[in-house]
Amino acid sequence: MRKHAGLGLCSRCWQRHPDRPFVRGANLAARMAQPPPWLGDFVGHVADRHCVARACMMITSLGRLLDDDRPNHPQALLERSRRAGRSMGSLARALEDFFTTRTMALPTDQAERLAEGRRRRRIDAVPEPLRPAVADFNDYLLRARERARRAGTRPRADITVEAALATMRDLARYLNAARGKQDWALADVHDIEGFLASLPKARKRRLTVLRQFFRFARTHKLVLVDPTNGLDTARRSGFTSPTLTLDQQRVLFRSWTTTTDAHPHEALLGILALLHGASSREIRTIRLGQRPHPVPLDPVSWSVLQRCLTHRQSQHTQNPHVMVTRQTKSTRAPASAAYLSHVLDPCGTPPRMLRCTRLVDLVNTMDPKLVAAAFGMNPEGVMLYLADHVDAGRLP
Repeated sequence: MRKHAGLGLCSRCWQRHPDRPFVRGANLAARMAQPPPWLGDFVGHVADRHCVARACMMITSLGRLLDDDRPNHPQALLERSRRAGRSMGSLARALEDFFTTRTMALPTDQAERLAEGRRRRRIDAVPEPLRPAVADFNDYLLRARERARRAGTRPRADITVEAALATMRDLARYLNAARGKQDWALADVHDIEGFLASLPKARKRRLTVLRQFFRFARTHKLVLVDPTNGLDTARRSGFTSPTLTLDQQRVLFRSWTTTTDAHPHEALLGILALLHGASSREIRTIRLGQRPHPVPLDPVSWSVLQRCLTHRQSQHTQNPHVMVTRQTKSTRAPASAAYLSHVLDPCGTPPRMLRCTRLVDLVNTMDPKLVAAAFGMNPEGVMLYLADHVDAGRLP
């Protein structure tokens, strides 16, 4: 095997040598007339967060961008490094993390681009005769969100707008395929009832979206009569989701605390949801949501947290969050909601069921107002878990 001239290493050992990214960065700076002052820090940034081959590949790609005749200030360089498509590329993500943490550039609009693509795919799935009205409804929702932002109120999130467009897509498909109607003005109350009957559990959510759309359509003279007038949710209020029995909770508790078979992320998410009623969104940090008081960790939760932190140290990452995945190992972003929603798949119990089980138990054994104050919830939302409970001790 031919050895490397400078270090006396074979090619395979040189490819994995930790000094290789710094040598590549030094060569890049040497051939440039005026290398940027942040180049050395960026080389150290990628070498500390990526493998040797990936770090060298990003330094080489950065060199191609620096050698062209276009502006090389951080913001312009960050925009040029982005790839076309749903992923902006590893180099763009590394540059965004490097520049934003040093206040050298503003973050990209990658999240807005992805949300725009998801909305466009939902609109394109609407049958052609019914598509223009759904596209106008999408513009109406976006304008309303911008007005809410300027007014300082609560604007609609991307997932809310996408869920509304998905509902209108499903209704348009139903009208076109099952009812043979290609005009929104032909929709009547029987069409709406038939569509809502296809998913009875989603009736309330879907009816809310349909009322918004047909109010918009009537205002813009797309329909003469609102077919949703007079319809009700036809579903009693109260908590109706399944919960775990006490024996099932004990089995899960033992599997997460007495053995090490479960993944540390699964054990942490399960224990915090089972004992503290934490949701998947709250698991990203130990500060549980918007609860007004600090939540002390019991010995079991503390031991599970220490096990998760030990697993995090073995990953050799600079990510400040407790749960670090392969996608977030080289960044500072938290674990995605999609990852957290599937962490408990091995045990067959979703995090929402664990949280609801804890809330049902607390609300039915304590004062609901105390539970609402401890969890930072609205009293009306807590009372839903008390809908079917009758305290036998208060009966005459």
